[in-house]
Amino acid sequence: MVSQKLTEYERKRLENIKRNAEMVAALNIRSKAAILSAATKRQKTKQVKKPKMVNPIVTRRSPRTRVKPPDSKGLSDKFLKPISMIDAFIGYEKESNQVLVDTILSIAEETQAGFPENEEFNGAKDVKDGNFSGFSEKGTLDSCKSEAFESLVKEEFDEHLDNKKSDPWLKSMDLKPENVAWPMPRRIMEVKFFPCTGIRMIAVGNKIGNIAFLNMDSEDEIDDGIYIYGPHTGAISGISVQRYSMSKIYSSGHDGFIRLMDAEKEVFDVVHYCDKTIHCLSQQPNDLWSLYFSEGRGVLIEWDVRTGKSSGNWMLHEDTINTISFNPQNPNIMATSSTDGTACIWDLRSTRSQKPKTMKTVSHGRAVNSAYFSPSGTSLATTSLDNNVGITSGFNYEDTSMIYHDNSTGTLNLSFRGIWGWDDSCIFIGNMRKGIDVISPVQRTSVMTLQSPQLPAIPWRFDAHPYEVGMLAAATNGSGVCLWTP
Repeated sequence: MVSQKLTEYERKRLENIKRNAEMVAALNIRSKAAILSAATKRQKTKQVKKPKMVNPIVTRRSPRTRVKPPDSKGLSDKFLKPISMIDAFIGYEKESNQVLVDTILSIAEETQAGFPENEEFNGAKDVKDGNFSGFSEKGTLDSCKSEAFESLVKEEFDEHLDNKKSDPWLKSMDLKPENVAWPMPRRIMEVKFFPCTGIRMIAVGNKIGNIAFLNMDSEDEIDDGIYIYGPHTGAISGISVQRYSMSKIYSSGHDGFIRLMDAEKEVFDVVHYCDKTIHCLSQQPNDLWSLYFSEGRGVLIEWDVRTGKSSGNWMLHEDTINTISFNPQNPNIMATSSTDGTACIWDLRSTRSQKPKTMKTVSHGRAVNSAYFSPSGTSLATTSLDNNVGITSGFNYEDTSMIYHDNSTGTLNLSFRGIWGWDDSCIFIGNMRKGIDVISPVQRTSVMTLQSPQLPAIPWRFDAHPYEVGMLAAATNGSGVCLWTP
């Protein structure tokens, strides 16, 4: 076979091809391209759809909102035992503790100064037995009443009460700069007047378990009349000051404690402790030895202070009991409000199965923040998150009407509570515009709003002075306490 002779062009072409192949082999390009190609290949995976949650469950961090009992293991020994007032005092000067003790004891002595010298006041026994015949004209009951109050009491039982008569003192209510105080940090949860006229004394409790006493008439330059104590480790849920024994102040907290501040012994004593949250505390007007408080979800307990034992334990509601109120004219009639959307009136004199007899149930669309009897005891005011203030009245509380009031507070986690004034003609309740609405049950609307540039924040807790008409204490959602006076 004869080989074909290559041309010069073909020869150079073959040389170039050979040289390029050697260069590519030296660079190892093909092996690297294979590795890169393998790495960039995507494997198709089958995507699994996650099941859609119809009702997502949100776990709250707070043990209280998750309805978990407080951890008693974390409590120090001092909280499980009586605490001396000097140890619980967290004010500026320890000497101020003695100033408060002396002031409270002085108030208690003046209150009982009208009792006959030959007779001894036996507390609740005399009250229950109606043993007031020996009281002098300047006795306990009369000495704590102003002339304006006596006149108002006569009017409040009149079915045809003329609302215009109360307009002058209502419109004259004012907030003066000297009557605004910031007793302690954190939100004020409870506010309560001392039931006397000799001195303007207010007790308040905050969100972290502190209790402060405000002497609005004090001239003390050191503490400015503010005395702070720390007897609880959780939010204060109730303060009770009885007019017949003002040296003994009861308090309850979310820490499960009920304590008695005894000014005579200068101690915060332990009355009761449980591993559940105590949501509210109350006493019958004329009973010094019984406490009523709500524990956990819907449970109401009657506690005998003398024996240190429960004398009644009833499951009254399906959810938290927020307030307990007693009829001023008949303390055997009790009202409770609950987060379950109802408020109930109970007769403590008769029981069926394991709870008192239900006289009336007031239903709201949402949680009921409060239920309070009027001064005459003939009406009940309920405040609910459904933006209504309910008025239940009648001989057997058979009539119920709803008055619109915006009770929503957005993200502030507040709960407005409407309270009665000094007769059945008006209800005081806070609003989100830093004002206090005055609702007329007769006109079924808000008739006026108390406002002042001195009001530091949203007022949400109130107490009307039991003997000084027109004197209203208001606690704000911050840490302010304001005293409105006529």
